[in-house]
Amino acid sequence: MPGEILDNQGRGEASWSWPSIHPEGRKFGVIALAISLIPLFFGWTFGFMVVLGISAWVFAFFRDPERVIPQDSDAIVSPADGLISLITQVEPPEELRIDDGSGHQGLPPGPVTRVSIFMSVFDVHINRAPLAGTVRRLVYIPGKFMAADLDKASEQNERQHFLIERNDGVMIGFTQIAGLVARRILPFVKPGDTLAKGQRVGLIRFGSRVDVYLPAGTDPKVLMGQRVIAGETILAERGSQKLLEGIAQ
Repeated sequence: MPGEILDNQGRGEASWSWPSIHPEGRKFGVIALAISLIPLFFGWTFGFMVVLGISAWVFAFFRDPERVIPQDSDAIVSPADGLISLITQVEPPEELRIDDGSGHQGLPPGPVTRVSIFMSVFDVHINRAPLAGTVRRLVYIPGKFMAADLDKASEQNERQHFLIERNDGVMIGFTQIAGLVARRILPFVKPGDTLAKGQRVGLIRFGSRVDVYLPAGTDPKVLMGQRVIAGETILAERGSQKLLEGIAQ
């Protein structure tokens, strides 16, 4: 299926399959399985079953399913699986705005829409590029490990900023934010890399959040409380401004 073209007219083939486990997580799963043998050795069946269940969860946490990426050039896709927990107008982070000496400009000053996606420990934690372009900045900032669904986590928690510039100059920033349980933000890319929309760019271990700073004049196409899928859910369309409403039921 990877690389296959599928569309809304029935082209392509679709079938369910077990998601692969990202290499970063295989070692943790193997360690958990090895630990599960300890209670089994002492005849502690209940302890063995508990640790075995934890091992299964560890493997599931690092699952890396294939996604079908919308190719509309104006579509900005979600970089993360999870719950839309905040939508607000803010100034982009200073690290994405200031002149960093690279010769590439940052995001312009002025308020933009920030969409926050909260990832629980049960969500897929592989993050993806919201649009195609070149990585202009990758800025890691150490910090605290408060609950990731708090608004102040955007400025106080450990985090990593990405700035991607499309070939027509459109830029988008997004930030991986560690949470209460997360203790490691791992990038898969570096400044200067050229990315396809939906390409895997990194992961955050064990619960966290991703903030997306939409281009000016662009409103989200998702609602508060909605669940989104990395690489597949269209978060916004470039230049589109329209109030959307939904009803929880």
